[in-house]
Amino acid sequence: MYCGYITTIKELRKHSNADRLQCATVFRSNVIVDMSCYEGQRVVYFPVDGQLSEEFAADNNLVRKKDKDGNNIGGYLDPDKRNITAIKLRGEKSDGLVLPIEVLSKYTDVAKLSDGEQITSLDGREICRKYIPGSGSTAKGSGYRTVRSSKEQDKEVSYPFFVEHIDTAQLAFNQDAFRPGDTIYITRKLHGSSFRTANTVVVTKRKRPAWMKRLFHMEDKVSEDYSVVSGTRRTTLRDFDGGFYGSNAFRKKYQDMFVGKLPKGFEVFGEIVGWVNETTPIMPRCSNSKVKDKEFTKLYGKETVFTYGCEPGENDCYIYRITMTNPEGVRIELPTEETKAWCERLGVKYVPILDKFLYTTWDDLNQRCEAFLDVPEPLANGAHVVEGVVVRIDNRPSFTAYKTKSWSFKVLEGIIKDSSEAPDMEESEELKEEIQ
Repeated sequence: MYCGYITTIKELRKHSNADRLQCATVFRSNVIVDMSCYEGQRVVYFPVDGQLSEEFAADNNLVRKKDKDGNNIGGYLDPDKRNITAIKLRGEKSDGLVLPIEVLSKYTDVAKLSDGEQITSLDGREICRKYIPGSGSTAKGSGYRTVRSSKEQDKEVSYPFFVEHIDTAQLAFNQDAFRPGDTIYITRKLHGSSFRTANTVVVTKRKRPAWMKRLFHMEDKVSEDYSVVSGTRRTTLRDFDGGFYGSNAFRKKYQDMFVGKLPKGFEVFGEIVGWVNETTPIMPRCSNSKVKDKEFTKLYGKETVFTYGCEPGENDCYIYRITMTNPEGVRIELPTEETKAWCERLGVKYVPILDKFLYTTWDDLNQRCEAFLDVPEPLANGAHVVEGVVVRIDNRPSFTAYKTKSWSFKVLEGIIKDSSEAPDMEESEELKEEIQ
């Protein structure tokens, strides 16, 4: 879930190429601020990928606004989108937006806000949310409608133990989650479409006619059986027709792969990367010229397509999590090494493991992560930048993992969203969940 964070500026330095700007370090991110900011100042930090509410943005003059002569007398945010992106200004990176905590005074008593506190709304009024392009009612993928045949309407099918994907929180805001001695794995984060497959309990309730219930006092017939079933991040697939791309056929081979191999109660979670078909990549393309960085374009060419080494029409899947659920619904999380071993037995790929170590300090953890960020993606032979990494705490009874993204990827992501009129596959399911 996207939110703003209350924090205190502890590091501040002069902008390297602008006399009226400074650079503040918040949550290990560099953010460009004006000269009024000072060390020890309490602020609210909005990470990239967020959208400010119309009221909050207007109250603080944050959107572009012109006077009668065409001069900008407002901020730099787009008046309609009001989205926060990763930008570079005069050679310095700016990863988010920092504002004095006093901008929240209209909504609450700021003296009661403590460092680390997360905010999305105050006093019932929205401050910020995750930015999803085209999130109006007419947006592509903003809702799904399932049409069932008359026979299907006479039965209800449920999957009580088929678990949805867990939203991975941002590493930068979760320092308190780590303890000295924790077993840590750093794995590659892949930019694709979530999938999950399980050999799970399927409950079928067949509805008896009303007259039969009335005359013979017969209840609906309920049966249980195990079956291999697949889904996207939030949706259980009854078949592989329709969906965000018009067809989910590219997912079918990954379900077929597990039929007869996946033990009862096992569920695998992963990412499908590459292409939907010969012309459509799973994740949107981006023109690298819009990055406005000659070195980036020199390294990655004119366009970024997140292929992960797949040729057009091909795709691949990488597992990152496996669980086992018994008939009573008790779920066991398989640790990393056991998950990897099961992937080898099942004949599927596990996400690349980059590092394994015992946690010592926050600085050490972040330095290790940074070594794997903003580098060419090895799985794509360097054709595009890596998305980021995932940090998993392996010695916890439940799945505990945090993500951090490459700076260049965040820039690309912002460009893609700025030019998009509709959410991508993952965001469309988030939007569907909000509408429901």
